Amino acid sequence: MSLPRRLLLALAGLMGAAGVALAAAGAHMGGDNLSTAALFLLIHASAVAGLAGGQTPRRGLLLAAGLLALGAFLFSGDIAARAFWGARLFPMAAPAGGMILIAGWLGLALAALFAPPAPPPRHDA
Repeated sequence: MSLPRRLLLALAGLMGAAGVALAAAGAHMGGDNLSTAALFLLIHASAVAGLAGGQTPRRGLLLAAGLLALGAFLFSGDIAARAFWGARLFPMAAPAGGMILIAGWLGLALAALFAPPAPPPRHDA
């Protein structure tokens, strides 16, 4: 994977992790500006990751994707369960989901940073 792709994917991972952390801070501190910043980071982290994607190591991508899916399920599932049924999935499901989301975004950053360098182009005749 080329250095620019690696750096952009790493940046996307850091943006996603920061977005989840800011969303939590905004929710607990009541900061509309924090929530807006979190929203923009999360939307654009996904866009950067999609646009810069490419040949990231399969294992690293799968692990990051699995963590993001699990974290989103736990966090969003717990919030939705509270809204619809007035009950939690289990104690601390939302905070655990949020931490897993941060870990997933950081996993993307690490997978990108430690990806093997792109092989030199072949000049076959």
